[in-house]
Amino acid sequence: MSFSYYGVLCTEVYDFTKKVGQSLGGDIEYYRERLKDCKGSILEAMVGSGRVIIPLLESGLNVDGVDYSLEMLDSCRRRCEERGLKPNLHKFNLKELSLPKKYEAIIIPAGSFLLIEKRDESIEVLKRLYDHLEPGGRLMLDLFLPDNKFVTDGKFEGTSAFKLPNGDTITMEEKLVEADLFNQNKVSYIKYEKWREGERIQSELQRLALRWYGIEEFKLVLENIGFSDVIVSADFYYGKEPTNSKQVFVYEAVKK
Repeated sequence: MSFSYYGVLCTEVYDFTKKVGQSLGGDIEYYRERLKDCKGSILEAMVGSGRVIIPLLESGLNVDGVDYSLEMLDSCRRRCEERGLKPNLHKFNLKELSLPKKYEAIIIPAGSFLLIEKRDESIEVLKRLYDHLEPGGRLMLDLFLPDNKFVTDGKFEGTSAFKLPNGDTITMEEKLVEADLFNQNKVSYIKYEKWREGERIQSELQRLALRWYGIEEFKLVLENIGFSDVIVSADFYYGKEPTNSKQVFVYEAVKK
């Protein structure tokens, strides 16, 4: 079985566990409040299946979306259409992002930026996002540090089962296969299986990589690219200084 990139079963689980408008620790409320005065266009990068973009659109903001997964974009488009919304949704690998307009703000919620596995690619993505901002435009994204369980025993295994409304069940098994503290990254394999009346009818294997950054490290990365006025807030409280590794770190940076 070959690896998928946020394929059909992954998207189905994602939609089931992350409902439209479901706030993760206050992220939707934060982005909506910080963006409320935007008069121009906003871009949600790594938009997924619409958990964040839809409530932002419904609040009257002009938001486009971009993602690399066709399955996620199809789900996002379907969910938008169900609500009478028609945002511009684009399929791009962010390191190759090339859109026809500039944005007043670009956001990446839910720690999704950490899914960019290679450091040089993450730098290229940030440069592309910088180029897609208007002068004075803001980049806003949140990051987190990984759970430290794998540091103590060198491995992690987890299983979950999701009962879908139609009676099917999707099981999910995650195994950590690589963990490199020096290079600040880890890789897990996730196996999805769909079951119907006791029979397995579909399988999918995903390779999930995560690269993390120190708080000051990422601030310096943004400044080296050209961003200014970088503010780091904890747990979606603007201006709250981070104090521990279990918090979510929200970055806002301005294009000069």
